[in-house]
Amino acid sequence: MSADPKDLRNPLKRARGLGSAQSGVGHWWTQRLTAAGLVFLGIWFVAFVLCSLHADYATAKAAVARPWNALLLIAFTVTAFWHAVLGLQVVIEDYVHTRWLEVVSLVLIKFVAVLGALACVLAVVRVALGV
Repeated sequence: MSADPKDLRNPLKRARGLGSAQSGVGHWWTQRLTAAGLVFLGIWFVAFVLCSLHADYATAKAAVARPWNALLLIAFTVTAFWHAVLGLQVVIEDYVHTRWLEVVSLVLIKFVAVLGALACVLAVVRVALGV
């Protein structure tokens, strides 16, 4: 029973709306989709690196300059950073109990990830375009 004797609501009615904010499932799905994408992109990346292992600079640059390779390389780096942010966010939310430290850590990892992803994308574009 409830603590208030005048509360005539059903216990189920009182419990509704007290659960999650409905954002955890989206986060979970995004993390799983980025993981699945990284499996395929990771296999491509390992094959790409192994094929370019003993190539000289000009050959490696020409391989990155191919449109599909540049696109897949950008997709790999962006997906890897996105997946890393999602994973670190879960760890920080679960294990950092000081609110200000949690917020600062979340902002910092997102800032570093965006900066790293932009640097990787810029590097691939510069190599692909020959700038």
